Amino acid sequence: MRISDVVKRKGATVITVRSDASVTELLALLDEHGIGAVVVSDDGQSLAGIVSERDIVRHLHKDGAKVLDQPVSSIMTSEVQTCAPEDQLVELEHTMTELRIRHVPVVVDGRLTGIVSIGDVVKHRITDLQAERDQLSAYIQQ
Repeated sequence: MRISDVVKRKGATVITVRSDASVTELLALLDEHGIGAVVVSDDGQSLAGIVSERDIVRHLHKDGAKVLDQPVSSIMTSEVQTCAPEDQLVELEHTMTELRIRHVPVVVDGRLTGIVSIGDVVKHRITDLQAERDQLSAYIQQ
């Protein structure tokens, strides 16, 4: 299974936020879309960073409510683990587990083309296991 298979199932839409947007604006975006992380991109195509709910919580704890008025760039992770559509899903699973990350942008030639979450990976794996189970059950019943 390749990353492209997951992106095909879930869609390639990626929600982005500008690096100069406030953390309050970021929170509204997360809530509006029901997501846990946003790619930081000033042009909607290049990758400047990523920011998650965890980043917000950690900075709230450390800096207090004043973080809400700060720009996203002050709390984002700028060294982002990425993947390519042709990468194997099993490799991404290992990377996400080892690095304890939940969201990985999909990039082609420096351009953002999708994002894969740990939830997407698990959903894909469950779907495959259910299909395999159904095939085995059908085989046994023959």
